[in-house]
Amino acid sequence: MPCEPTMTTLTQIISKTTVYPTTKSTLPNLKLSTSDLPMLSCHYIQKGNLFLQPPIPFSDLVHRLKQSLSITLTHFPPLAGRLVTDSNGYIYITCNDFGAQFVHANATHVSVNDIVSSLHVPDVIKTFFAFDRMVSYDGQFNPILAVQVTELNDGVFIGFSVNHAVVDGTSLWNFINTFAEICNKGLNLKQKQPSFERDSIMISPAVLKIPDGGLKVTFDEHAPLCERVFSFSRESILKLKNTTNNRKKLSCYGNGEINVNAVEIMGKQKNDIPINDSVTELIGNWIRNAVVTKPQPVSEISSFQSVCALLWRAVTRARKFENSKTTTFRMAVNCRHRLEPKLDPYYFGNAIQSIPTYATAGDVLSHDLKWCAEQLNKNVLSHDDTMVRRFVNNWEMDPKCFPLGNPDGAMLTMGSSPRFPMFDNDFGWGKPVAVRSGRANKFDGKISAFPGKDGGGSVDLEVVLSPETMAELELDSEFMQYVSGLTC
Repeated sequence: MPCEPTMTTLTQIISKTTVYPTTKSTLPNLKLSTSDLPMLSCHYIQKGNLFLQPPIPFSDLVHRLKQSLSITLTHFPPLAGRLVTDSNGYIYITCNDFGAQFVHANATHVSVNDIVSSLHVPDVIKTFFAFDRMVSYDGQFNPILAVQVTELNDGVFIGFSVNHAVVDGTSLWNFINTFAEICNKGLNLKQKQPSFERDSIMISPAVLKIPDGGLKVTFDEHAPLCERVFSFSRESILKLKNTTNNRKKLSCYGNGEINVNAVEIMGKQKNDIPINDSVTELIGNWIRNAVVTKPQPVSEISSFQSVCALLWRAVTRARKFENSKTTTFRMAVNCRHRLEPKLDPYYFGNAIQSIPTYATAGDVLSHDLKWCAEQLNKNVLSHDDTMVRRFVNNWEMDPKCFPLGNPDGAMLTMGSSPRFPMFDNDFGWGKPVAVRSGRANKFDGKISAFPGKDGGGSVDLEVVLSPETMAELELDSEFMQYVSGLTC
C-alpha cells in the first residue's frame, strides 16, 4: 500500500545571503578524525524545528535571526569555514570565515497542523532545508552550514543543513541551542562553549583515499519510501521497559534456588491471584527447601533499548523473511564518555561509532522481546574504551567511508537520540511544537530518534521504510499497542 498523497511541495525561495561571524576566527585548521572522515560520503545532516507564529513581522524575525547567527558563528568558527585537502591527502576544516548560507523561504499554503497531524510525513518538509542531497565531501566547495527559515500560514520552520563530516548530533544540537539562546537573550550566553581539541586517539595518521570524481552516497537516493513519526508516551515506554526487564514476574533458577525478589513479588501478588491452601503449602515448602540468594547482577535494559527491540521485531515480521535470514540492527553510540581519557562532553565534531547487532529472523521472532533487547544491551555495554580503540584501529587498516544504506534489505539503522535537547530552542517566541528532518541520508530501514514533545521520557521515532513494509508495520498489533496517537 503506497503512502498517502501529500500536499504540493512548492516552497518559494525569497532570498539567499551569506552570514559571516562578527569577529575573525583564531582557530587553526582542524584535522578530520576517524569518526569524521567516514561521513564524507553521507549527505549533510538536515534537522529542524517547527514553531507557532511569531508575534513580530516576519521581516523583523529574519533580521534578528541573521544577526544572532553572525554572533553564534564566532563561538563555532568551523561552521563558517570550509573543508580543505592538503598535499598529503589529509582533510581539514579551515576556519577561514567564508560564512554560512542563510535562506529566507515562503510556504504560506502550509499550516502547522498540516505537518503535525499528517499520518505520514508530508513531502513538503523536504523543501524546508537547503543543500538537498549534497554530499559532505562537497564542503570543500560549499558552505559547511545553511540555515533556512520558512514562513508558513500560521508558523515558521527553521531548518539546519550541516556537513556531516564536521558535526554529529551532539555538536549540532549544542550549536542550535546556543543560536536560540543568543537570539532570545542576546549575549548572555549560558551554553557551554564547544571544545575544538584534536589530540585524542581518533586523530589518525591514516589517509582516506578519495576516488576520482569525488564521493557519492552508498544507497539509492530515488527509491520509493514511506515515512512516519511514531510517538511513544512516557507511560507506554514504562510499560514496555517493565516487559523487557521481566518486572512483576517470578524469578527463579533451575538449581532449586530462588531470587529474593521472587519472594517479595509473591507477597505483593498474593492478593491479586487466587491462592488456595494447596498452593500456599506448595509455595511454603518450596521456599523452605530452597537456598535463598541475592539477585544476580544483570544490567537493566533501558527504555530506548526496549523501544528499539520492539521495532526490530515488528519490522522483521513486516519484511516476511525466511527464518535463516540474518538481520542487522545498527545503533550510533556517543564515544565522548567511553574513551579514556574522556573527551569533553561538548567536543565539537563527530565522536560516534556505529554498533551492529546481528540475529537471524527466526531468532528475532521466536524469542521474546526481552531477548531482542538483551542483544542490543550487551553490545552497547561492551562498547568501552577498548572497543572504541579497536574500531579506530580497524578503520586505520582499511580507511573507507561509512557504507550507509540497506544493501541486503534486512538492516535497520538507528540515528539521532531522544537525549538530544531538540525542544530546548526558544528563539524568543516560544519552544518548538515538533522536530522534523529533511531528505538527507534516508533509505529503507533508516530510523531517527527524537525526544517526545511532552518530555518526561516520551520518545518519537521517525521511521523510513519501503511502502510495503510500512503498511505491514502499521498493522502489527504488538508494535501498535505501544504507539500513542498519530505523530507528535
